[in-house]
Amino acid sequence: MSTFIKGIKVKFNIENMKGKVAYITGGSKGIGLGVAAALLKEGVKVAISGRGTKSLENAKQVLDASEDLICIQSDVTNFDNEKNAVAQILEKWGTLDIVFANAGVGHFAPVDELSLSDWNIMVNTNLTGAFHTLKASMEGLKVSQGYYITLASLAGTNFFASGAGYNATKFGVVGFTQAVMLDLRKHGIKVSTIMPGSVATHFNGNEPNEKDAWKIQPEDIGELVVDLLRMNPRTLPSKIEVRPTRPDLK
Repeated sequence: MSTFIKGIKVKFNIENMKGKVAYITGGSKGIGLGVAAALLKEGVKVAISGRGTKSLENAKQVLDASEDLICIQSDVTNFDNEKNAVAQILEKWGTLDIVFANAGVGHFAPVDELSLSDWNIMVNTNLTGAFHTLKASMEGLKVSQGYYITLASLAGTNFFASGAGYNATKFGVVGFTQAVMLDLRKHGIKVSTIMPGSVATHFNGNEPNEKDAWKIQPEDIGELVVDLLRMNPRTLPSKIEVRPTRPDLK
């Protein structure tokens, strides 16, 4: 099946997902790990990156897909790191079809108590990091006419007390991604942002346990990403809000 958008042949659809190549930042745990597992199950070759070698090694053991998985140490706040990560992917597999900019951090405090360091870490990781990842993978995505997805948050549209820094970055990620979508669709590249509510991850020092059962699970986001990739190329869900079916009933 082929689809044309203003004379550009869009290649990505359910019929050819197997053998595609994906890059997931922050892929060693949580949502990134859940998305990696879902894509590997669909026959996608996956590269995950993270800052720590130990967490990457743990992820490699969990995913257990040596032929179709590579783990790359990279800090998204460093553009050269991201360029090197993409170069490794292209050297190994020759293409890059899916990029999931997932790396993120959160520090929460009233704005008068929020430190400069915490502010800068959030901006550099959550927002500038998404830009670095896209900039590094841009030419590869143009060649493959692939898919770029960012991980935002419901905090990107709903502000809350003690969330000034985190809200600022996630509002920024949503705006950035929507503008990128308009810029890149002329190249046949699809762009979406996913905005989850509460997810059972290690975010902000949480240790997932049975008390998190009511939350979105990482594998749920993995399923959502697969559904996006399966969408007919003529249709683009550009901004997806997802939340637990029911809130925590304490």
